Amino acid sequence: MVRRWGAFCAVAALVLVGCVAPGAPGTGHPAPVAGGAVGPCPMFPADSYWHTNVASLPVSSSSAAWVGSIGAASHVHADFGSGLWDGGPIGIPWTTVGGGQPNVPVSFDYADESDPGPYPIPSDAPIEGGAASTGDRHVLVVDTSTCHLYEMYDAHSSASSWHAGSGAVWDLNSDALRPAGWTSADAAGLPILPGLVRYEEVASGHIDHAIRFTAPRTQSAYIWPARHQAGSSSSASLPPMGAWFRLRADYDTSHLTGSALVIAQAMKTYGIILADNGSSWYISGSPDDRWNNDNLHELDAISGADFQAVATSGLAVNPDSGQAR
Repeated sequence: MVRRWGAFCAVAALVLVGCVAPGAPGTGHPAPVAGGAVGPCPMFPADSYWHTNVASLPVSSSSAAWVGSIGAASHVHADFGSGLWDGGPIGIPWTTVGGGQPNVPVSFDYADESDPGPYPIPSDAPIEGGAASTGDRHVLVVDTSTCHLYEMYDAHSSASSWHAGSGAVWDLNSDALRPAGWTSADAAGLPILPGLVRYEEVASGHIDHAIRFTAPRTQSAYIWPARHQAGSSSSASLPPMGAWFRLRADYDTSHLTGSALVIAQAMKTYGIILADNGSSWYISGSPDDRWNNDNLHELDAISGADFQAVATSGLAVNPDSGQAR
C-alpha cells in the first residue's frame, strides 16, 4: 500500500510584495463561491461532513494530548493571502472550466491509489506556489458542466498532458469517500477545495464548512472522514489524519475584525480538519489579491491551547460515506 508524507508547507510570514490573479487562466478569479456553491455546482451535499456544525459535540478524550503534540503554545497562521511569497501566490489556487475544456492524459507516481485520466486540466492551470514551485504543487479544477472536482498533487504539465504524484476525481453532488486506505491529492485522502478559506465566502460574512489544517507529526492511522494516513508513529498522543478540532466556545473574539472574525467563527462552528503534515495550526485558503494580509494576521493571536479536539465517531451514517448525521 502506498504511503506518502505530506510535504512540509511552511510560509514564514505573509508579506505583501506584489499581486497575482489566482483565478481561471486568463480570466482573473474563479466562479464565485457563495452559499456552498461553485457556479451551478454545490460544494458537496448539504449533509456532507464538510458542512456539519460541531459546536455542541463532546470533547475527545484525546484532546489534551493531541493539542499538546501539535503545540499548545503554537499559534494559528493563515497560510494564504494576497501578493506573492517566494515568487508564487500565497495559498492553494483553484480554477473552473466548462464543457468545452478538452480532456488530456494524466499519469501518476501513485497510480494504484489515483483516479485515472484523462482530466479536463488546462495547460496553464494555476499551480500552488507558482509554476517554478518545488513544494506540494497542488492543482485544483472544477468542471462546472459535470460538477466534478479534479485535484492533483505534485503536478507538472507538458504541452498536451500532465504528470502528478497522485490525483483524485470528486463528484460534488455525492458524499462518496475514497476507497479505504487510498490517498487523494492530500495526505488524508480528502478533497482539498471544500476545506479552503475562499475570499468570496468570507466577504459574504459566513463560512459554511470546516477548514483544512496541518500538523507537524501525525499518528500512523486515520479516522473518519479521512481515508489515508501519513504518520510517523503509532503513538496515541499524536493526532491521526481526520482529527477534528474546534475553537473553544469561550474564546473571546472581540479583538478580531473583518475576515479574521469570520474565519474564527467558522472555526468555532464547523471546526478544522487535519489533512496533511506541515506547520502547526496552519489553516489553508486560496490566494486572492483582495485579501488584507494585516487583517489575516489577527488570527496569529489564537494559540493551540484555544482549541479542543471533538469526538466525531457518532457523526458517520456509514463509514464509507461522507454523509454526516
